[in-house]
Amino acid sequence: QVRLQESGGGVTQAGGSLRLACEASGGDFNKYSMAWFRHPPGKEREFVAAISWNIGNTYYTESVEGRFTISRDNGKNTLYLQMNNLRPEDTAVYYCAARAYLSSYGRLIADKEYGSWGQGTQVTVSS
Repeated sequence: QVRLQESGGGVTQAGGSLRLACEASGGDFNKYSMAWFRHPPGKEREFVAAISWNIGNTYYTESVEGRFTISRDNGKNTLYLQMNNLRPEDTAVYYCAARAYLSSYGRLIADKEYGSWGQGTQVTVSS
């Protein structure tokens, strides 16, 4: 299974920006659909964004649409999440996840479909 390592979390004020990165190793990155999930304090883990392995379709949860951008650089085996106009409610531990050949919207947004996870990176947004 591919191994994942997130970086780029931190503390910022509302309206600020952060870019998360997730470096993959131990597998053919090109065949993996990738996603970001987050675990806000006191809440369940939730889907944030996903990008498919083949044609790079992207999907977002409604609350981040227009503010966050998911992308991938297959040459660097790295997934990104550019987060702009951050809000206090974006505060969470952010995880990247991977699953080979995963497709269809319903499966890409479901955490149970992913077999590989990073250790998480904390994002804190102050008001």
